[in-house]
Amino acid sequence: MPAAGLTPGAGGLYHHFRTKEEVLTAGIERHLARLDALRDIRRLLTGLGDLRSELTITARYALAELDRESELLRILATEARMRPQLVQSAVDQLFDATATEFAAWVGEQAGGRLTPAKAKVVATIGLGALISSRVLAILGLTSISVDEQALVDTWSDMMIALIG
Repeated sequence: MPAAGLTPGAGGLYHHFRTKEEVLTAGIERHLARLDALRDIRRLLTGLGDLRSELTITARYALAELDRESELLRILATEARMRPQLVQSAVDQLFDATATEFAAWVGEQAGGRLTPAKAKVVATIGLGALISSRVLAILGLTSISVDEQALVDTWSDMMIALIG
């Protein structure tokens, strides 16, 4: 707080925000805006012409983003009971947009071998595997540890098998 010019306990933060919910909303929106900008970077990294390379980059990117957003994920988990609408909105923006984009990409990579509904299922399974591998650990809900390279390689193998 001193770096922001605020004195702890002085209430200066509430000159800018009336409630804790406004502070949380602003913080979540800031994180989500940053992620929207970073999501565009993935578009630049794809189109390599090699499905395994694109999947490897996608998996590493997703895992790195989950690691970078561990504090946001902890906040969302903590606030889920008290502010379910706020959390649902953040989850919709954070995960649903990514899943929709990834499903479209999966469908393109499948070259017509998957219906849009099947591409959505494949994308959901793929993202779910990456998300659960990190979020459970971030929230301290599992002690299972998997070598990251093995995770990325196995995830890519699974996705290639599902995409066809």
